[in-house]
Formats: sequence, C-alpha cells, structure tokens
Amino acid sequence: MAARATNRGRARKTSKAGFSLIELLVVVAIILIIAAIAVPNLLRAKMAANEAAAAENLRSLTTAATVYSTTWGNGYPPNLGVLGGTSVAATCNQAALLNQLMTVTPYQDSGYTYSYTGIGPMVSAVSGCSAPGYNAFLAAATPVTVGATGIRSFCSTVPGVIHFDVTGSAILSASACEALPSL
Repeated sequence: MAARATNRGRARKTSKAGFSLIELLVVVAIILIIAAIAVPNLLRAKMAANEAAAAENLRSLTTAATVYSTTWGNGYPPNLGVLGGTSVAATCNQAALLNQLMTVTPYQDSGYTYSYTGIGPMVSAVSGCSAPGYNAFLAAATPVTVGATGIRSFCSTVPGVIHFDVTGSAILSASACEALPSL
C-alpha cells in the first residue's frame, strides 16, 4: 500500500513538472505568426516616417537657401556645406541654418541622402564671402536604400515647391524636378 501511494505522488509531480514539447512548439509558432504580421508593418511605418522627415528636411533646406540669399545678398548658397555650421555668429561662409547631418559628408539624415546644386550663372561674390552664390538651385533627397529606407525621392527648385518621384531615383536637373508631381 505504501508503494502505491509513492507511485501516485510521483505521477502528480511529473504532471506538474512543466509544459510538453507540443505546447512549447504551439507557443513558438504563434509568436512567429505574430512577428510575420507585425514586422512588415513596422518597416512600412519606418519608411513612411523617413519620407515625411525627408520632405520636411528638404523644405527646411529650401527655406535656408532663401534666407541665405536674402541675408547675405550672395545669391543662393554656393554649396550645401555653407548652410551648416555651429558658430554663434553666422556668416555667409557658415550660415548655421541647417542640421549638421545634412551639411557635412555624407549629407545623410533619416535614411536619405541630400544634395544641393547651384544652377545658372554665379553672382558676383560679396565681400567677406569665400565663394559666389548662384541665381537658382536644385535640392534633392534620395533614399539611401530604395525599398528599405524610403520609396520616393524628393526635389525642390527656386519656387520652393517640393516634388516627388515614386521610383526613388536621383533627380539630376531642375527641369526633371519641375516635371514631377508636387506634394
């Protein structure tokens, strides 16, 4: 009789010991299914956030170029680097108008690479400025990796209208930019 009670005690202990292999596999399978649903949505949300940041950064770049032109009378900036800077006293060589990430090599922020090209004839350099500016410009934001950091590329020219290209390709001319749909 004592042996029988001992066997029942062991049976109870083994049934309370933990989960079976099947139960653990079911839980792992459920977690993998949830992850398979959630991860693509998370990546799409991140790309949408990168695109929104790129469009806003390009708007800031366009505004900074206009502020540069009106403040120093040196035309639009000669290059993207002059719009950056950390000095307290801004100059036409270091305007401190934009985020440093956008104005130093590799000109990247939020999954996008930014470019700035002066267009048209250069204006006469103003005293104190190391380089003359331009009469117009083309600013662009291109995804670092199309399909991973963003899908659309963006551009802006002197009128200040932001245009986009759904292929994510680099936009290389003002006429190509202006031919694209605007935001």
